[in-house]
Amino acid sequence: MHWQDATDPRGHATREFRLTRAGGRSVTGALWLPAQPRPDQPLVLCGHGASGNRYQAPIASLAQRFTQEAGCALLSLDGPVHGLRQVGAGGREAFFPEIQRPGSIDDMVADWAVAIDAARAVPGLRGARLAYFGLSMGSIYGIPLLAARNDVTVATLGLLGSQGAAAHLGTRLLADAARIQCPVVFLVQLEDELFGREGCLALFDALGSADKRLHANPGLHPAVPQEEIDFAFGFLRDRLEAQAPRRIVNLISD
Repeated sequence: MHWQDATDPRGHATREFRLTRAGGRSVTGALWLPAQPRPDQPLVLCGHGASGNRYQAPIASLAQRFTQEAGCALLSLDGPVHGLRQVGAGGREAFFPEIQRPGSIDDMVADWAVAIDAARAVPGLRGARLAYFGLSMGSIYGIPLLAARNDVTVATLGLLGSQGAAAHLGTRLLADAARIQCPVVFLVQLEDELFGREGCLALFDALGSADKRLHANPGLHPAVPQEEIDFAFGFLRDRLEAQAPRRIVNLISD
């Protein structure tokens, strides 16, 4: 495990990391920590889109808000052929053949598992409550991640359907979505050129969460309004705060 101090695109301090899984697979990403950590601070996990890396918007801005306004740490992982482990041209050009590989999803879920364990070894994060934010590719890998764990307590997902660009993953995504039980807000772009409305609604309907809500906006795949990012921040923050352990003080009088 190797940590290195770094600065994100917004000029804020972060810690980049590189670790090696059993078998030699490299896992890379960044961890932001609050300036004044608290004993029960949560950890927000962020998965980026296929065209970016661990710093892709809005991740760096969310990291600033979560660390400064909510007292949360934030962990962002590079995609399987992105960022510090870029293959070829990276981005979508490298991602499309990678997602055709049968083990791509399970490898990325395992990457998240070792990265979460590494982050939880940082002082102040042992046993941290988890939240997840990931759209598009962040949902392709995020939905199976949430299905495989029972310690992610709230999530923002979306820009993904069971048809369209990920049709070959549709059966897997629908089955994994049904296993998710935490509160979810799911974002849809109504003119999404990669994932049509029908497949997006099918994936939303499949979510097993009792508390789930759909937010749909006009526009193409990348045109998510800033107010939806603001809503996602509040949605994750408020539910993490509601789940915070309450300290009971016993008052003993004479």
